[in-house]
Amino acid sequence: MQKILIVEDEKSISGVLHSILSDELPDYEFIIAEDGLEGLKQIEKEDFALVVSDIKMPKVSGTELLKQALQIKPDTTFVMISGHADIDTAVDCLKDGAYDFISKPIDINRLITSVRNALDKRILQKTNQHLKIENTTLKKKVNKKYQMIGESPALKKIQDMIEKVAASDARVLITGPNGAGKELVAHAIHAQSDRSKGPMIEVNCAAIPSELIESELFGHVKGSFTGAIKDKQGKFELANNGTIFLDEIGDMSLIAQAKVLRALQESKVSPVGSDKEIKVDVRVLAATNKNMQEEIKAGKFREDLYHRLSVIEIYVPSLDERKDDIKLLVKHFAKIISDEHGTALKTFDDKAIKALENFSWTGNIRELRNVVERLIILGSNPINAEDVASFVRK
Repeated sequence: MQKILIVEDEKSISGVLHSILSDELPDYEFIIAEDGLEGLKQIEKEDFALVVSDIKMPKVSGTELLKQALQIKPDTTFVMISGHADIDTAVDCLKDGAYDFISKPIDINRLITSVRNALDKRILQKTNQHLKIENTTLKKKVNKKYQMIGESPALKKIQDMIEKVAASDARVLITGPNGAGKELVAHAIHAQSDRSKGPMIEVNCAAIPSELIESELFGHVKGSFTGAIKDKQGKFELANNGTIFLDEIGDMSLIAQAKVLRALQESKVSPVGSDKEIKVDVRVLAATNKNMQEEIKAGKFREDLYHRLSVIEIYVPSLDERKDDIKLLVKHFAKIISDEHGTALKTFDDKAIKALENFSWTGNIRELRNVVERLIILGSNPINAEDVASFVRK
């Protein structure tokens, strides 16, 4: 049962307050403190849904009680009671954090209304706090497949960037070598954004033939080309109210680039073979392993599209730039792979980890995972440096 604290040095008044409020609020337990010092001790001991306090009291005044209590428990809600001569003091109490004040002689209806409103406000604040916590938890909940493992300064820098950019709708260009984890960064941005409940649609621009990428991105209508046997929604439309991730954007044809640029400028797409324009609300994340400045100079990528996509640019370092994370990554992959194969978990001794740290990881994290899988299948338990020397390329 939630509790309400009445702090009043005059027993006749505290008795009246208790009688009135307990009748109106039978679901609350009431505790009476006879002065400010006792009230402060009660607040230190327990959490109260509401504190109703007189201002003029011996030992510790109501104003001092308010200040000290809010330092200890900032969420405490106060309704102050004041005599006519204390109106200025009561106003100062409001500035210091009190919800309301009631002047003496006490108007019972005014008191009941104020107390009920104060309790309603507290319930609303608590609900909002729970929603914020729940929302934060949802934003940070990333599919285990896309967890970012490591504690190196390079990774922490990326995580800080993700946290800053996720809250906005700014377009992000993610750069870095193949296998470094650009896809993980994109998923982390989406998961921590306000669009996390919407779809996350991925498009591998390098895997789609140039003649089909426009249809893939924007859709097509039946009969618009050979093989178009029915209408098809494009990836932009499927990603509405969510995020589209254009992986390997540097491999997109110039014709498709022009269409993407128009979609970004106007927030509209036109399916192939249709004059209809479809409004889309999509956040665009893109990734590439190419040097975009060189691609622009070579005439292979539109500079205006590059500037549209790279409002924020996040560089994902190679594994060789974050070797401090290899030990944690190996442990993480070992657990996942053992679960996938249904085998007992194998560990790696310190010399095996050291041997892995001495490699140059040209294939980055993707290569490391493959190596860990090979060692778990072929190596001893615990996996040692000899296993690494035997089953991993020089």
